[in-house]
Amino acid sequence: MLSKMISSDSSHGQDSSYFLGWMEYEKNPYDEIHNPNGIIQMGLAENQLSFDLLEQWLADNPDSIGLKSNGQSLFKELALFQDYHGFPAFKNEMVEFMGKLRGNRVKFDADKLVLTAGATSANETLMFCLADPGDAFLLPVPYYPGFERDLKWRTGIEIVPIQCSSSNDFRITSSALEEAYNEAQIRDLKVKGVLITNPSNPLGTTMTREELDLLIDFVVAKEVHIVSDEIYCGTVFDDTTFISIAEVVNDRTLEVSESVRSRVHIVYSLSKDLGVPGFRVGMIYSGDENVVLAATKMSSFGLISSQTQYTLSRMLSDKIFMKKYMKKNRKRLRKRKDILVSGLKSVGIKCLKSNACLFCWVDMRSLLRSNTFEAEKELWKRVVYEVGLNISPGSSCHCSEPGWFRMCFANMSEETLHVAVKRLMTFVKKMKQE
Repeated sequence: MLSKMISSDSSHGQDSSYFLGWMEYEKNPYDEIHNPNGIIQMGLAENQLSFDLLEQWLADNPDSIGLKSNGQSLFKELALFQDYHGFPAFKNEMVEFMGKLRGNRVKFDADKLVLTAGATSANETLMFCLADPGDAFLLPVPYYPGFERDLKWRTGIEIVPIQCSSSNDFRITSSALEEAYNEAQIRDLKVKGVLITNPSNPLGTTMTREELDLLIDFVVAKEVHIVSDEIYCGTVFDDTTFISIAEVVNDRTLEVSESVRSRVHIVYSLSKDLGVPGFRVGMIYSGDENVVLAATKMSSFGLISSQTQYTLSRMLSDKIFMKKYMKKNRKRLRKRKDILVSGLKSVGIKCLKSNACLFCWVDMRSLLRSNTFEAEKELWKRVVYEVGLNISPGSSCHCSEPGWFRMCFANMSEETLHVAVKRLMTFVKKMKQE
């Protein structure tokens, strides 16, 4: 009596160890006072490091949260129905902010921006706009486990992996792109594009210009789309030069036609850079007018609330505060990453060299009883149940090599991170003695 989607949700990915780890954490969450032996959540890529800065700004600017302008109430104006195109003031601030995050090397047009309720909605909306059920997108592995849900579940599209390996730090190669494309052909799937995360989730690395040029060449040759999910672009803390796909396209003006530009789409959100995922602020930036029009219509299924747009437009317009915030937030992220990396290094566990995001890609292959995903799952279970840490195994990110794990470091207090690192160090020492 129910729909096929409800009756069979295998494409949602809920049975992934990524989600199962969350369920175990929720049964027994760590609390320094009330449950010190509970599970510490290291599977949540959330930025909780700079709430003090945001809260201080709100305290200093009560009109922004009180829905006032120069002391006059805007409640009625904001409470009434708003057009799904979004507030012009907010969109203008967003494109300016996006430009600054890219060193003002790229200028964005507010008319090409579509507001959505988070990046999850943005990515799914783009799939609806760019592909039909049964079409395919190529994704470099490892990739964010939630993409099984975001890209496939309701749209009916297929994901074909671009195989990347630790031999070159999981960088995309021309041969890997061609192999993925050929694999799709063998499976009789029409490839509609490539989707990347830059900076990468789960690697925590930014893509090189060479990789981005390679992707543009591929888009030109195959006449497909590219979606660049850039929601972590403001978290780059080691090398502040982040190269957006938009910048690469602009630099190749003479080579890239307008038809190619129309096939380049960017997803962004304030969830990671500002640490406000609960505000549900996402967006699509597209060079295709038809995509913008269609995505805008679709956005009526997931709008950003009027009061959220108003408050954040006021915050983003405070250029002095935003500059201060981004600088301090990056510094805090780097400190947290160093705590995790140095602790693991002291017991012989290395992390992929990274320069961004809220997590590390940790190499625990030396702790596997065999070079198999069964052994990885066994190790993951021990870390969850014995050590009391929810981490994400590489298999949940479709990594082709067993033994890699994503560990988040920005969703907890510094004291809790030290507890987590101490637990990991003790466990690794124990494993090496077994």
